[in-house]
Amino acid sequence: MSALWNKYGELIRYGFFGVLTVIVNTAIYWALAPALGDMWANTAAFFLAVQFAYMTNTKFVFRDRYTRENFLKFWSMRIGTIFLDNGGMWVLLALGVHPLISKCVVNVVVIAVNYICSKFFIFNREKQEG
Repeated sequence: MSALWNKYGELIRYGFFGVLTVIVNTAIYWALAPALGDMWANTAAFFLAVQFAYMTNTKFVFRDRYTRENFLKFWSMRIGTIFLDNGGMWVLLALGVHPLISKCVVNVVVIAVNYICSKFFIFNREKQEG
């Protein structure tokens, strides 16, 4: 069991906090959508969920320090994914997919892209130390 945790612990932690981030994102979206509309609520939920993800990814997933450099890299990369997030929502809503299903599908795609970018470009200790 210990060998599995050593090998996959980071990915398991990322999955756990990724699910929590999806819950935060979706709950905020669902709470704001009636007042703001789908796209504004999606944008607000995105920014709040990204801050939650930064805090949890830094401390619990990649076990790194909160630094200005990591913060700026994390947010810069995530700003790029808002186009994927909003674009995906727009396409799925235009196709008539239920907003909550659209939100969940888009979140899965965004989380996968974010993990790859976080692992290899933001919290890459080997690259930072070497």
